[in-house]
Amino acid sequence: MSHDLDYLERRVQELEDKLLQLRLSRRVLMLLLERQEQEKATFLERLERENRRLLRTNHQYAQSLLQKNRQIHELESRLGLQGGQKSGH
Repeated sequence: MSHDLDYLERRVQELEDKLLQLRLSRRVLMLLLERQEQEKATFLERLERENRRLLRTNHQYAQSLLQKNRQIHELESRLGLQGGQKSGH
């Protein structure tokens, strides 16, 4: 009977030790998960900033192309008018 009691006490102690290890492991995992979530949020924020910057740059580039296109059209129109005036004289 004493042998069974000793065995059970050791077994309880082993299980309590394992429980403490599991709690510690859980805390570590939760901290790692929090860190990963923070890194993900930071990365996502950086991507969103970069996306806004690229959209802004793209808009500026498109506006520049439109302006250059207008200038080309205006110059072509002037050349067409001048060519028509020269051929008329």
